[in-house]
Amino acid sequence: MGIVAKQSLNNLISTYLGFGIGALNVLFLYPKFLTAEYYGLVTFLLSAGNLFWPFMALGVHNTIVKFYTSYKNKLDTDKLLNFALFLPLLLGLLIGIVGYIFYDLLLNYFEGENDLVQPYIWGIFVIALATAYFEVFFAWAKVQYKSVFGTIMRELFHRLAITMLLIILYAELISVHLFIYLLIGVFVLRAVVMLGYAINLYTPRFSFQLPPRLKELLNYSLLIFIAGTVAVALFDLDKVMIEHFMPIENVSIYGIAIYIATVIAVPSKAMHQITNPITAKYLNHGENDLLKDLYVRSSNTLFVISGFVFTLIITNVNQLYQIIPEEYRIGVSIVFLISLVKLSDNILGNNNSIIFNSKYYKTVLLAGVVLVGVAFALNLWLIPEYGIYGSAYATFISFLLYNIFKLLFVRITFGIHPFNRKSFLIFLMISVLTVSFYFWDFSTDFALMNIAMKSIIISGIYLIVSLKADLSTDLKDLYFKFVQKKTP
Repeated sequence: MGIVAKQSLNNLISTYLGFGIGALNVLFLYPKFLTAEYYGLVTFLLSAGNLFWPFMALGVHNTIVKFYTSYKNKLDTDKLLNFALFLPLLLGLLIGIVGYIFYDLLLNYFEGENDLVQPYIWGIFVIALATAYFEVFFAWAKVQYKSVFGTIMRELFHRLAITMLLIILYAELISVHLFIYLLIGVFVLRAVVMLGYAINLYTPRFSFQLPPRLKELLNYSLLIFIAGTVAVALFDLDKVMIEHFMPIENVSIYGIAIYIATVIAVPSKAMHQITNPITAKYLNHGENDLLKDLYVRSSNTLFVISGFVFTLIITNVNQLYQIIPEEYRIGVSIVFLISLVKLSDNILGNNNSIIFNSKYYKTVLLAGVVLVGVAFALNLWLIPEYGIYGSAYATFISFLLYNIFKLLFVRITFGIHPFNRKSFLIFLMISVLTVSFYFWDFSTDFALMNIAMKSIIISGIYLIVSLKADLSTDLKDLYFKFVQKKTP
């Protein structure tokens, strides 16, 4: 698992740097430099773009990963990549035409309390199309086992660019309207840069010839599109529905809580970039023992890392909210519920890669579609009843059911699960540290100092226990390799 560990570590570092800059934006710069209404508008545009880009990619980025190693000659491989280039363009044109025809209806939908959205509806389409092409070019790089640059572009580039734009906005060099236009342009620029990198790694011979097994490709792309829509809908549906039921500033308030919890998802996202193509290779070549080993080890590694982040977030969440502007403060229950969801995602290891690169993905997709319906119904019921808390309840229930189903499905279908003795020890360590430190704080009025001192103590205990108990072999090996390099 050398290539997995090495690239996962690089991806983890760049992803956490991105989330750190994102945290600066979400928790401090957005609230300070934008009004709650415009902050809600930005959150809504990004969430809506994230919700709609799968309709333009139609799963073709995952199709590249699954089928790339199955083709035996360069000509067929080039046809696959050409197919991946043209499909989002055709779908984008189709969706653009439909959007143009019904543009007045869209304007009428946002008329009234949230009419601030109206001038920027087109931005949702641009963000979605740019994101779809970025994912295609990222997949293009991943099948060459080059995931680090793409991860930097996905997690770090746009957040850093937004930070710069916010500073320029604060200096009154641009208006808030130009800020939003430039923010949309950042996503276009990101796709263009990723295009250049992907072509540099592998340049196909361009043609309009269709690849072999086209029907199989289209079927898989369509079903993976449904899968992608399920995953995105389960996580971004809540923000869009909050905008429908409540004033738009509530989207930004809810978004801050979600962003804090989403930091836990970083390890899984970082490792997925390299485990996904490797899992596809194991499945294509029938290497079941290697697949089982990757499943268990990825789960242990992700559980240790994400559990550490979970512990830091939950034990410090009260102090963290003390440094956020008062109008954005909500109860910690939302952060706790979404954090549990993200922790459960990490515990599953490369479960998603196993399912969606296998021949059994159709069954899981059907379950996912049902759960989106459940999530929609829960939001429809709980948001009017409990406000933004209701949306968190709906997201928690939906994701938990989905993850339990996926775990049982892989166990029954492949006869493997990601748990071992280490899984229980990791769970025990996380539980003890979280309960012990949540109710205890240093007697200081400075929230940041409290967070720093408590985090140092938790980090020391967590590191010692993880190494002594060998909770993740890969992390332990990486640690000692790093120490040996530093030792003269």
